[in-house]
Amino acid sequence: MSFAAFLLLLLVVTGAVWLLDKYFLRARRQAAKQPWWVEYSISFFPVILVVFALRSFLVEPFKIPSSSMVPTLLVGDFILVNKFTYGIRLPVANKKVVELGTPGRGDVMVFRFPEDPSLDYIKRVVGLPGDLVEYRDKRVSINRQPVPVRQVDDYLSRERMQFSRRYVETLGGVEHQILLEEDAPATLMPGRAFPFSGNCNYNSGGLACTVPPGHYFVMGDNRDNSSDSRVWGFVPDENIVGKAFFIWLNLNELGASSSGCSSWSWWRCSR
Repeated sequence: MSFAAFLLLLLVVTGAVWLLDKYFLRARRQAAKQPWWVEYSISFFPVILVVFALRSFLVEPFKIPSSSMVPTLLVGDFILVNKFTYGIRLPVANKKVVELGTPGRGDVMVFRFPEDPSLDYIKRVVGLPGDLVEYRDKRVSINRQPVPVRQVDDYLSRERMQFSRRYVETLGGVEHQILLEEDAPATLMPGRAFPFSGNCNYNSGGLACTVPPGHYFVMGDNRDNSSDSRVWGFVPDENIVGKAFFIWLNLNELGASSSGCSSWSWWRCSR
């Protein structure tokens, strides 16, 4: 059971006890003390309701588990995800009921992994529905137009104790840093067929994919150390969770400076 489903279950149970006590048990009990299960349910119900509403419709916290988004997001980053930017969705079912917006190129997006929806992934949106995304010789082109990129100082990974080539890429008007390793292969081959895999053409130089309607092509900023749309395919709209917009803590980074900085990572950039 997912945490969202568990939270919903707690909300339903405590809410049912609160209603039962208000309209039935309280009048019959008179001066008798509340049973412990009624007392606890009544106490926790408003707290659970507020947490459930905030987490389902406004913001949700996540922790970054891998290095696929380095240097923008580091392992151990605690981030906040905006749950309504891309529309209001029903909790647990994740079905969109109110259309407020759609992902844009350059957005850092959290979504349910297409191959296992119980897992949450985070990547950068590169291709929108209908886009022709090409990744050849480690350079991205969208609709035959190369994405602007410029090289900056190398990045030193404290985890792996090695340097990687660092570039600033401009995608959809958003500047962000990416990492490339010159000795890594130019593309990642899929392990098996995925939905709409016929939209992609792989060769030794890279790949070209036409993004199907209602889907998105995503990639990690740590390009040679990220399993993303190049490997397992497109992200359907119904799998979207929200847009990452704020880093609020990284316990591993306390007292240390970070070379990864982006326009939305206020906590890191303000240090």
